[in-house]
Amino acid sequence: MTAHSTSTGPRLRANGRAFAHIAAFHTELTALRRDLHAHPELGYEEVYTSQRVIESLKVCGVDEIHTHVGKTGVVAVVHGQSRVSGRMIGLRADMDALPMAEHNEFPWRSTKAGLMHGCGHDGHTAMLVGAARYLAETRQFDGSAVLIFQPGEEGYAGAKAMIDDGLFERFPVDSIYAMHNWPQMRPGTVGINTGPMMAAADRITIRITGQGGHGAHAYLTVDPVVVAAHIITAVQSIVSRNVRPLDSAVISLCAMHAGELGAFSVVPGEATLVGTVRTFSPTVQVQVEKRLNELCTAVALGFGATARVHYERIYPATVNTPDESDFAASVAERLLGVEHVTRDMEPSMGAEDFSFMLQAKPGAYLRLGQGAENGVGSCFLHNARYDFNDDVLPLGAALHAGLIEQGMPLAGGSPA
Repeated sequence: MTAHSTSTGPRLRANGRAFAHIAAFHTELTALRRDLHAHPELGYEEVYTSQRVIESLKVCGVDEIHTHVGKTGVVAVVHGQSRVSGRMIGLRADMDALPMAEHNEFPWRSTKAGLMHGCGHDGHTAMLVGAARYLAETRQFDGSAVLIFQPGEEGYAGAKAMIDDGLFERFPVDSIYAMHNWPQMRPGTVGINTGPMMAAADRITIRITGQGGHGAHAYLTVDPVVVAAHIITAVQSIVSRNVRPLDSAVISLCAMHAGELGAFSVVPGEATLVGTVRTFSPTVQVQVEKRLNELCTAVALGFGATARVHYERIYPATVNTPDESDFAASVAERLLGVEHVTRDMEPSMGAEDFSFMLQAKPGAYLRLGQGAENGVGSCFLHNARYDFNDDVLPLGAALHAGLIEQGMPLAGGSPA
């Protein structure tokens, strides 16, 4: 994994025919990635992005291109030299950006005020295009590769939109895989585990109703601000006193609104708290929701107020299936070496809508290292100075390709 100048070739090295093949057009993948970075688009608004993907897929020579799957989603199909197996494997990349201002100064920084590729979906898209080109040019597999370019991962549930639009009826894949760059891991490494990789993300809104009045005569009011303060404190006991220490959960109340800042002597009649719950286990998720309702209701009642909890399940947990996660880890080890693959990656309390696809199909979600050489010091995801590391583009594309070739091998063949 020694470094070399990107102007003369890839900075990172890996094993196998796929990586060597894709490394030859590393410069073109980098140009595509940087063009996407300069033109970020939010969920379901990926018009420019999807068009660039379609143009690239046509040049790659894929067999089928399907557009407007889940609004702005694109699906490409590449058939292998043989289709005797009847197998079909899906690969997914997300395309959308974030509603945040970019503070970078390089030439490919965002050209759109308030929008930025701060999570690396530009890189994910470019890697899958790279895999598409390699697979279409070589076709060293028995079956069909389904390449899914998904809109709206950042809070829009684009994966669910594609599924609701008939994704898996139209493309009945046997398994599905996705990967996400991870700045906390050094380039040339992959992390995965069997079981949860990302948490379920739920939104909670707590509406407290009291009785407003004059701040100088607070005894005549039922102050919802005081009630909110007690609820904020009480809620912190749910995980520590209700969830088993061996399980995991996070409850964060992240915003509060009550009254008007200019009305310093007015006790408001209502207060609202907004936050998130993160869990891995559906059992824990149900337990936390139940305790939130019970606790908030009881605390408010104790002050003569009322509290209503609106609990929204946004994204389920991203859970890898055992056989597919073991297979994906083996593919990564073949590409990068056993010493560069972590099979017991610590799950993240972040969320990912690939979870909807894993609820419908067996599969696995991997993390691809892309940080500083020692894995420390890189901007983390959703940072205004984040940028995708173009050095890992051939690695990610080759990993995608390996999942196809090794998952659907030609009879008597052994992909290099």
